[in-house]
Amino acid sequence: MKHRLNLELRLKRQLRRLATERSYQIVAGSAAALVLAGGTAAALTTGDEAPVRQERTAAVAELAPQPVEVAANGEVQAAAAAPSPSDSPSPSPSAAPSDSPSAAPSDSPSASPSAKPSTAKADPDVTPAEQPKPPSTKVLDYDYQAQTAYWNCGPAAVRNALSATGIETTQDAMAVPLHAGVNGTDSAEDTTRGLNQMVKGSPYQTHMISGQAATPAQMDQLQADLVNAIGDGRGVVVNIAGSATDTSGGWHSFPGGHYIAVVGYKDDGRTALIADSANPSVPSYWITTINLANWAATRGYSA
Repeated sequence: MKHRLNLELRLKRQLRRLATERSYQIVAGSAAALVLAGGTAAALTTGDEAPVRQERTAAVAELAPQPVEVAANGEVQAAAAAPSPSDSPSPSPSAAPSDSPSAAPSDSPSASPSAKPSTAKADPDVTPAEQPKPPSTKVLDYDYQAQTAYWNCGPAAVRNALSATGIETTQDAMAVPLHAGVNGTDSAEDTTRGLNQMVKGSPYQTHMISGQAATPAQMDQLQADLVNAIGDGRGVVVNIAGSATDTSGGWHSFPGGHYIAVVGYKDDGRTALIADSANPSVPSYWITTINLANWAATRGYSA
């Protein structure tokens, strides 16, 4: 009996000492008490020691809650409040905090009302359709007329070019806008003005060849202008001076100057079809663009 009382007093003193220690010591003491309790349960099957071990278990049950009551610092309280990982309930999806990944707004365009629609870039390998290539040969349907006076080759050439464009007029009517008289028509500027007065949109421009001979660039320009104008259904008027040979070997000479109409081309514009009002016996002929450009040197043309 005396041995039992000594054992109880010693156990109470140990528990009081543990109650005043730091939190980690309290936890250790609690664990020790649980071990003692387990040992008591195991000893209940023995005869004489059973009452002693039952009382020891009761003493542990009384003193175990004391750490919460006697704790005066935050360390013990924090230890008591912190749940173990196995005891903490799993968070509900509806209670997810605002910074939780499950509560974060979606970055997909369908979930964001302010998302801009995707703009697909054009395939760099896809090129727009090319402009149709002009025909290699084109001759306009025109109504030829020889000049009615020696001085009105300008009005006659303009009239022939306009007939190829589908516009009917007379040489006398065209003499007025060209300021033509007994001294003829001054320059290609006049024929350009007269043509634009008759053709919608004023598409004609004056191209001067001021040197004594055309340059390669001016020859190329004349070729391109013939293809563009005739391809557009418009005849061209050229102010020439001097002599030139056509593709058949014919000789044409106008030392004082002359105006002719171009109403067609072939060989991609390398050869031009001339409607010449000077001689009704030779109303038309073919001439190379190179020869025609040199023929128009010191003058120019309307295209």
